[in-house]
Formats: sequence, structure tokens, C-alpha cells
Amino acid sequence: MLILVTNDDGVRSPGLRALALSLGEIGRVVVVAPDRNRSAIGHALTLDHPLRAEEIKPDVFAVDGTPTDCVNLGIHGLLSQRPDLVVSGINCGLNVGDDISYSGTVCAALEATLMGLPAFAISLDTSLFSHADLSVSTRFAKKLAVDIMEKGLPEETFLNINVPFGPCSGVELTTQGKRNYGESVVVKEDPRGRKYYWIGGTENGFEDLPGSDCNAVHRGYISVTPLRTNMTNDKTYAVMQQRSFACIGDID
Repeated sequence: MLILVTNDDGVRSPGLRALALSLGEIGRVVVVAPDRNRSAIGHALTLDHPLRAEEIKPDVFAVDGTPTDCVNLGIHGLLSQRPDLVVSGINCGLNVGDDISYSGTVCAALEATLMGLPAFAISLDTSLFSHADLSVSTRFAKKLAVDIMEKGLPEETFLNINVPFGPCSGVELTTQGKRNYGESVVVKEDPRGRKYYWIGGTENGFEDLPGSDCNAVHRGYISVTPLRTNMTNDKTYAVMQQRSFACIGDID
């Protein structure tokens, strides 16, 4: 089994290294990851300049691009065969609720799914990795990888995994929750009196929605959320069918 591993924290992240070592027990692992931290970059793809990939040691490549670039380049440029599975992580910090639209970790798994490969992203609720917390995440990632290889995933579906900090009470299948971002831009002033801005300067909360990823992790459970590549809102589509767009589309 060939497993492509990536992340958005950078190729030297302890979370990435621990994940690769664990998955290496069940197959060959090739790491293709950004050469530096590229967090919160979403599904960005580099189109305005060429990419460079440096093999810093056997089967470990550092790419001067985004997580999406890494998956694309790994599959189409660096690997001699298509991987059987793509795993993104272990991210330092949760990717729950609305975070998934920003997350390079999650969007790397999305990119793999768009290419027809099974994939999952995994994140840990911590700001500093420790061996004990990583061991829970890596054990779960390895078991999940084996399960996916044996049973597969539904078409156009990938999984977003979030692991709580500290003791783990179990695993729950969840839905995407809702974050409360609050005042996320902090305005400061430099010594010359010029303003500068920090985005994401405040701590984020979440809505306590039963069955959601936010709720599960808060209660000490590993959250497993199935996500889809097709973002059509089926419920809204049915409602919108009752409306007429003829007058909007008539530009004559």
C-alpha cells in the first residue's frame, strides 16, 4: 500500500513526522509537504510561478507551495504510481465547524478526493504537540487507514478527523458544527504611529449543537465528520426551483 502524507504546518512538523511513522507500519509512506507553515490557506493552488520540490531525505519532499499543490504535485509529478490513500495532518489545532473552509489540512484531503483517491484529514486540539497526545492521534489514524483500505469511502466523500486534548472518551460520527469568531481583527499601532492588523486575534468559541464536531471534541470524543466535494445545497435547490429567474436572466 502506498500512502501520500501531507499537511499545512510544514514538512518539519512533529505531527507530520509522527503520522508518517505510524502509517509506515502498514505501507510505504511518501511525504510531500510545504517547506514552511501554510496554515489557513484553504484550497489555494499556485498558478503564477513554478513549484520546486526538494527531496530532503528518501521519500520526504519539501515543496515551496500550498498543501493543495503538494497533493497535486505528489500524485502527478513525484510519485511513480498513484497512491492508495492520502492523509493530511496531524494538524496542530482543531479544524472544526467553519474552520474547514480555511484549513489547508482539510483542503489537501479535498484535493485528493477530487482526484478520485480516498483521503482524510486529522487534527489535534493542541497548540503544542506532546508524545502522549500524538500517540492517540497516530493510533486512530492507522486504524482508520486500514478500515478505509478494506471498506473504501462513498464517492465524492472524505473524512475530517478531530482529536481532543487529553483523555479520549471514544469516537463519534459527527456533522459540521458552527464556530463563533467574534472580533477576529485586532488593530495595533507601530512605533511610527502607523496602524497594522492581526486577523484571528481572539479566541474562538462554538455553538453547542448536539452531534456536531465542536460538541464532540469539547466532550472529549474523537470527531469523524464525512464531508463532500459537491457543495450544492440540496435543500435550498428544491426551494429555489419554486422561484423564477427569467426576469433576472433577461438582459435584452
